Amino acid sequence: MEVAFRSAYVQITTLWGRCKASGASGTSMNIDLQELRGYIADMYTDVAQLPRGNFHFPTGRPILELLGYSPELLDKIPSGALESFAGVGYHFDLEPLREGERVLDLGSGAGTDAFFAALQVGAKGHVTGLDMTDAMLDKAHRNLEMSSLSNVSFKKGYAESLPLDDQSFDVVISNGVINLSPVKETVFAEIHRVLVPGGRLMFSDIVTGVELPDSVRDNCALWAECIGGAQESQRYLRLIEKAGFKIEKTSPNDAYSFSQDSTQNAAAKFRVHSISILARRL
Repeated sequence: MEVAFRSAYVQITTLWGRCKASGASGTSMNIDLQELRGYIADMYTDVAQLPRGNFHFPTGRPILELLGYSPELLDKIPSGALESFAGVGYHFDLEPLREGERVLDLGSGAGTDAFFAALQVGAKGHVTGLDMTDAMLDKAHRNLEMSSLSNVSFKKGYAESLPLDDQSFDVVISNGVINLSPVKETVFAEIHRVLVPGGRLMFSDIVTGVELPDSVRDNCALWAECIGGAQESQRYLRLIEKAGFKIEKTSPNDAYSFSQDSTQNAAAKFRVHSISILARRL
């Protein structure tokens, strides 16, 4: 646990200096995408390899059950996937997945949500998990080998440039990932591209109740803690609509909270919270 904490602390403070140097006006667009990707990959490598580490967010089966995941379905998922779960909400109740649907899990990590979806779409459906972190992908593939599921696959890729064909999915799911991107417009445009007309985006993410000041948006430690990159909730919904979606449902994830005092304090100050969103591709 101490190893994970020390590693994260060094990465945060190092990236903090680099990000401050790269920004000009203090907006989220001044966060260097490649630098941020490097830090996030390092952080989630720790989550994959040291899942019981001291992170700013909760991990593992306890938070899954607290958020509302079915224990019966979780029992059918490899424990190696569950232990590295680091999502922020539960969105599978917004609209049921249907047998035969093609699902993309954006930021699939060790595979928990991908396996959870695969159990619902059945043998005629398929779930593709996409992640940028090699350690998470390696763990997801090991978990897949341990499972009895044949309708799941994992591949490497980035949310800002999906290595996937146009209109190739019925559903896109994601859990606490999109807030980490400094180019969310591009992410939503890519999701729109790979969804069929009428397809749905069904995901959970971190948003704020107020606009964040530049001092927070310049702080890469807070970006990594899912706060610095979060947007005010109404602005976030408008961003999704601008990309060509109709917002159909939103639901708060009241059971979710951050793990460490410093993050909890920042969350309280800026009314940072988790929501789930169902949006339909127009």
